[in-house]
Amino acid sequence: MNIVINALSARRGGGQTYLCNLLQHIDCCSNDAIIVIAPDSLVLPNHPAIRRVEVDWPTANPLLRTVWEKCFLPKFIEKVQADVLFCPGGLINCCVPTNCRTVTMSQNMIPFTPSIRQQYPIGWQRLRNWLLERGMLRSIKQADLVIFISEYARGVIETYIGKTIQNAVVVPHGISHQFRIVSEHEPLRPYWLPDGEYLLYVSIFEPYKNHIEVVRGFHQLKSLRSTHEKLVLAGKNDMPAGIAVREEISRLGLQDEVILVGNIDYNDLPALYYHAKINIFASTCENCPNILLEALGASRPLLVSNIQPMPEFGGEAVLYFDPFSPEDFASKVLSIIDNPDELNHLGQLAAKQAINFNWEETARATWLTIRAVAPGI
Repeated sequence: MNIVINALSARRGGGQTYLCNLLQHIDCCSNDAIIVIAPDSLVLPNHPAIRRVEVDWPTANPLLRTVWEKCFLPKFIEKVQADVLFCPGGLINCCVPTNCRTVTMSQNMIPFTPSIRQQYPIGWQRLRNWLLERGMLRSIKQADLVIFISEYARGVIETYIGKTIQNAVVVPHGISHQFRIVSEHEPLRPYWLPDGEYLLYVSIFEPYKNHIEVVRGFHQLKSLRSTHEKLVLAGKNDMPAGIAVREEISRLGLQDEVILVGNIDYNDLPALYYHAKINIFASTCENCPNILLEALGASRPLLVSNIQPMPEFGGEAVLYFDPFSPEDFASKVLSIIDNPDELNHLGQLAAKQAINFNWEETARATWLTIRAVAPGI
């Protein structure tokens, strides 16, 4: 079977993490030929079934990428005699030959969350999300198979469409082995971390990630307790939301207490999660929250947004708070931070919950459903 994966939109973050883990777990006994149309930044596993194809076209620009997909991708599909076109980015922007089936995914919930879309100023980002909403809905309706990564996302999309999507499956992401940390394999603490204990929030700085509310909650915590722990914010922050957070830190006089470490190498993240006293995840718009899953694997206590789909993945293993309420954040941290038994209990629950998510099972289920949709299978 020939499977073409259009990975041109997987330029960073979760999209690349997903594809790398999916491709690392190809059934070695299968006869599939997997042709990945990849951007320069996507590092693919070394596997005999995988063939990398790069496009001599400015596909970093989403509009120009769409032009290439509409005009040239159908010819490529026909040339390689593809049985399946898999579009993990959520958009099928071309007409495929009649003997080729299409598979799409739902990985981005921002286009389907109007309250989040409105947090962006009028301009390209808001227009882009408006276009994505329509393009993704069109792709879901025309695809032969739709892969959702959370029950929550499936429910939201089916509400938009107004009916149950029959040709759909839910396959959540997994947790990579390097994030499953046990005490006998304790990773070294990164040298660049501040001395002493710290609370950690790993996430890119976007309005819906609620960094400002976390900073304000941390300020309230310090007013209620002699807090020696630092708050470490890790993630890309050179955007308007990051500037706003830095201004708030300065306004509250927390320059020495809140540490912005910027973008972190992926390989450094397991140690960062593991050495945190408490891991935090305050997002209000996710599909399958990779950061939450990775933090579960570190066997450390988690304080997590109570907005779906976080409870779908955290279950009873994490402590939830209202991400819009700095007061609730401070109260929940205060309820556990000086209780070693409770911190240890939450860490054990996180490790147990992490067992439910693994990339081997995610890949097995994904390849199985993709193969099943091909003609003649």
